[in-house]
Amino acid sequence: MNIFRKLIDDIDPKALERAVNTLRMARDTGGVIYIAGNGGSAATATHLANDLGKATKVSGLNPIRALSMSDNVSWLTALGNDEGYDRVFAGQMENFAKPGDVLIAISTSGNSANLVRAVELARETGVRSIGVLGFEGGRLKDMVDECIWLPSPVGAYGPVESAHSVVVDLINACLMADRPLGMAAE
Repeated sequence: MNIFRKLIDDIDPKALERAVNTLRMARDTGGVIYIAGNGGSAATATHLANDLGKATKVSGLNPIRALSMSDNVSWLTALGNDEGYDRVFAGQMENFAKPGDVLIAISTSGNSANLVRAVELARETGVRSIGVLGFEGGRLKDMVDECIWLPSPVGAYGPVESAHSVVVDLINACLMADRPLGMAAE
């Protein structure tokens, strides 16, 4: 229990605010939010895409256009089979990504080759990137534009993935609370 409490205590509110502001900018300009992760982080990506697309509609602002790149199994496996697993996210983004969009990479280690490739493609195409990371932050820590990093012992997958779920719920809660000018929150 102590490791989870420490992870929650280590959520940097300023990093969270910067990430939320990046998503606000994409929402307000019609950008798309691409979300990627592997294993448990893929489930968190799906959860976040669902909440951004549906739950934030209560704000009365533009809907957020979000998708989890783990959810199209046939495309994911075709890219993995034909081009290699390190291309499963970058290969999808090549078809759609444009400046004004945002990539959220969720990773406990920050070293997954497919996420590194996706962030590299994001940089090449003018897409902003947010890392939701654990352990030592890995390669992604210094690659992403905004980083929500939860330092943790290497191998503490369960607690980190659970803390990442809290982070994405906080992101969603912030965006749900937004209101158009002159409209008060209920």
